[in-house]
Amino acid sequence: MKRALLPSAAFIRSGRRFARKHPNIATELESVLALLAEDAFHPQLKTHKLKGKLAGSWASSAGYDLRIVFEFVQHKGAEAILLASVGTHDEVY
Repeated sequence: MKRALLPSAAFIRSGRRFARKHPNIATELESVLALLAEDAFHPQLKTHKLKGKLAGSWASSAGYDLRIVFEFVQHKGAEAILLASVGTHDEVY
């Protein structure tokens, strides 16, 4: 089931910041986001539930040290993915 991706303002800011630091990763990030929309639990993404202050959120791996934090939400009567943050492991956790 394909889900809509809803980028939050924080996701857009962190994405721009990450793209400035790592311009070669931008195309890889786009392909990972497409895969996330298509199948959020694809084995390549290593999607997992978060605990602690990020409880209720999920994270996916978008490369060796790149993480995408998101939540499943309802949008226009269908399940969607609210993108919360993107960055290295230390930046998003």
